[in-house]
Amino acid sequence: MAFERFKKFNIDPLIAKQPADPRDSSRLMVLHRNEEKVEHRIFRDIAEYFNEGDVLVLNNTKVFPAKLFAHKATGGKVEVLLVRPQQNPRVWSVLTRDYKENAELDFGDGLTGKMLGKTPNNEVLIEFNQDDILPFCHGHGLMPLPIYIEKARKHEGLTPSLSTDKERYQTIYAKHEGSIAAPTAGFHFTQELLEKLQAKGVNIVYITLHVGWGTFKPLRTEPQEHTMLAELGEISPETAAAVNAARQKGKRIFSVGTTSTRTLESFTENGITSSGKKWTDLFIYPGYKFKAIDCLITNFHFPDSTPLCMVTAFASEDFIYRAYSQAVENKYRFYSFGDSMMIL
Repeated sequence: MAFERFKKFNIDPLIAKQPADPRDSSRLMVLHRNEEKVEHRIFRDIAEYFNEGDVLVLNNTKVFPAKLFAHKATGGKVEVLLVRPQQNPRVWSVLTRDYKENAELDFGDGLTGKMLGKTPNNEVLIEFNQDDILPFCHGHGLMPLPIYIEKARKHEGLTPSLSTDKERYQTIYAKHEGSIAAPTAGFHFTQELLEKLQAKGVNIVYITLHVGWGTFKPLRTEPQEHTMLAELGEISPETAAAVNAARQKGKRIFSVGTTSTRTLESFTENGITSSGKKWTDLFIYPGYKFKAIDCLITNFHFPDSTPLCMVTAFASEDFIYRAYSQAVENKYRFYSFGDSMMIL
């Protein structure tokens, strides 16, 4: 299995259960690929590594409260994670451990649903009795925090307010609703830091990739045998033009997170980034030749995750392994609410 040696690290005590406060006070590990050199900084120092004319690409997708609870006719409780709407707006694909074909579900406050069947990806199709269930989600749903955060909090008796999760499991620039998981590499940015970068002449642009469960679907095979689930990405003409102009001038493209990177790489051919909207199932793992980005800002990832595959494709697996060793030794905070890594 790929990246087996990463599993030897004792990460459990280092899992971040709460986000850094303020956001840009998280730690930043800076990796220089050519020299294979590592620096230890604070995230707010990141502006020092940018030059005038460089482009910073952020994913402005917004997480919605996609976790719902219902009762079956028998009275049993069912937990449902909404994934995406189908062509019929009343039908959604969801993730749930409690599936029974044709089961009727009562979500309360007038919302009901019926389980219709399963997709080839083992998602469950539910038909609701309303065309637009997002208002119900905002009134009754929970933010879909990663399970490991919920377990770690429960173990330590931590119960942060739901309103705090709705604010902090979100980037400050989140705009377009549609994700069931946050592009967590962007958690570290504050408005002040973005303004500082702009004042330095950095061009800040946005793409949109709505994060589904394919991003965090674990690897159970070697990377080349893994099937990446498609996610919807979009690049505006303005963003494409800014990226192309910077590339022509020899400026660098900084991509924030694996979702921004997958989008840029999916829309770039022969040195030109196009605009538009499309589903992408691009899976980046060692051996991939990057076409769109020069620098990657990301967090510290699970050993059996697709984001770690991308990181080891961007820098060598040996270098990333040594960096993770230093992260563990220096007690960096791991995963979604954890510290940051920038690869130059």
